[in-house]
Amino acid sequence: MVGGGISGLAAAYRVTELCPQAELVVFEAGLRVGGVLHTIHEAGFQVEQSADNFITTVPWGVELCRRLGMADELIQTNPAFRHTFVVRRGRLHKLPDGFLMMAPTRLWPMAVTPLLSPWGKLRAAWEYVIPPRQEDGDESMAQFVRRRLGREVFERLVEPLVSAVYAADMEKLSLEATLWQFRDMERRYGSLIRAMRARQKAQPPGQPADSGARYSLFVTPRRGLSSLIETLARRLPARSIRLGAKVQRLDRTPGGDWLLWAAGVDQNPERFHAVILATPSHVASGLLKNLDPGLSADLGSIEHSGTAIVSVAFARQQVAHPLDGMGVVVPAIERSPILACSFSSQKYAHRAPEGYVLLRVFVGGARRPDLAVMDDEPLCALVLGELSRLLGIRGQPVYTNVAHWPGTMPQYHVGHKDLVGRIEAAARRLPRFALAGNAYRGVGIPHCIYSGQQAAEQVLAQIPPVAPG
Repeated sequence: MVGGGISGLAAAYRVTELCPQAELVVFEAGLRVGGVLHTIHEAGFQVEQSADNFITTVPWGVELCRRLGMADELIQTNPAFRHTFVVRRGRLHKLPDGFLMMAPTRLWPMAVTPLLSPWGKLRAAWEYVIPPRQEDGDESMAQFVRRRLGREVFERLVEPLVSAVYAADMEKLSLEATLWQFRDMERRYGSLIRAMRARQKAQPPGQPADSGARYSLFVTPRRGLSSLIETLARRLPARSIRLGAKVQRLDRTPGGDWLLWAAGVDQNPERFHAVILATPSHVASGLLKNLDPGLSADLGSIEHSGTAIVSVAFARQQVAHPLDGMGVVVPAIERSPILACSFSSQKYAHRAPEGYVLLRVFVGGARRPDLAVMDDEPLCALVLGELSRLLGIRGQPVYTNVAHWPGTMPQYHVGHKDLVGRIEAAARRLPRFALAGNAYRGVGIPHCIYSGQQAAEQVLAQIPPVAPG
């Protein structure tokens, strides 16, 4: 196993579940496992340094927690604050109720929202009668939304919501590789509004509709996402994880086994029956360059963006805004350095002591890649200036933490599904080998878990069982 992030750990744990007698080694280049997932407990605050929860509409995250005995530790977001704010001309406005990523489930909130002009609202309503696109094939997120709902809905609602998730350039982001279900709605119903109305009719009576990210569907471990990482690591065989062991070369023997050279071990290769590369795609590309140049080139073509997360805490009376929501997203046309701000202790109250609030501010991405690597001092000054203007903050934070994640967010550009199809076909031609990670079929925690589990099952299926005795 090469890579000790959530994908690699999920793969390793799946190996132990399906083949307990396997001799397993996890090579991790860093000094801890978990990759970008890391929880800090400082000064009474619980600070997630990257993702802070995961969605339950796909089962793999919750199922893994169940198998680990952690299901009882999962908590939902605070039901009192399941709203998202969007910035318009420097002021926060609530996202229209029932607007889910790029389609309205309710028309009246769209009709009265101050986020759109009268023309923008009229253009969005025309979506009901605009004929569906007849051509097959991928298109960018920007192209799809402007075609269906118009420029204003794209710029004021969809772009900031989707950017907060993918940190991507909407002109390049693939619809088919990300929010493919909206293209499916267009094909099936002819209109997103029609599709949403049909879904609404099928929804059980009395069930409220969240806006934006559908916060009721998100959970997190009470002790932080590091507790998931630590539990996974403890379930692996003793001494199976090697930290500071960067794999520098990968090769195969004439008999089909794999040879790995890792830093911090020795100069001689180690021999394995099977290998899973749960690394960033560019790392996998380098390791496979001599074994399969075509596969290596495809892996290397997946671009990555990066972000920085500035976590700041204030006494509640320092913040004028009521913070009566989960957070705020900022459209690119606002020309703000901020992509989004999560009201972390509003989402999950245990993350800050009573009388304090914890905010997590996201910067960088495809909009401002320079901010992902900016030095902490000027970055904090930039973020605090903007945050004070938006939320009416007085004084300095009582706590600050900055996490830099350059080059960690794969960019699913138009054509990504076809690219991944070629990558997977080439990977299958290598015996007892699989790829896992967020670069292929989903960037969220559950998708990374699923990717690792599938990789483990794939390679184990190719290893003949050992006869007893």
